[in-house]
Amino acid sequence: MTQEDGRSEAEKGLSSRQLIHLMYGLFALGVLTAGFLGAAIIAAVVLAYLKRGEMIGTVYAGHIDWILRTFWWGLLWSLLSAAASLVFVGYVTGLIVLVWVIYRVVKGWLAHFAGETPLPGL
Repeated sequence: MTQEDGRSEAEKGLSSRQLIHLMYGLFALGVLTAGFLGAAIIAAVVLAYLKRGEMIGTVYAGHIDWILRTFWWGLLWSLLSAAASLVFVGYVTGLIVLVWVIYRVVKGWLAHFAGETPLPGL
């Protein structure tokens, strides 16, 4: 079966749905390895930025935004927690950031499995 651009399904590569699963999987891999495989998170973010334009107007656009916001806010709060660890408060806030990032990845991925866009909020 061919698409409107003349290429077959096999030649198109991963579908948008599969790409979103890949992004969540890479992000989760990086988080669950405590940053040891931090390159996986970077790969997820780069992939999200590369595919962002293609997914405008689809249900997947919300997932791209969700992943990118999770990364940038998580990075900001992680850096602030690292600075605050000099006065020992950062260890607590760092743990809170980790829990928040895990929550966002799980919430977004479950919404994707359900065919929905993650709702704004936390």
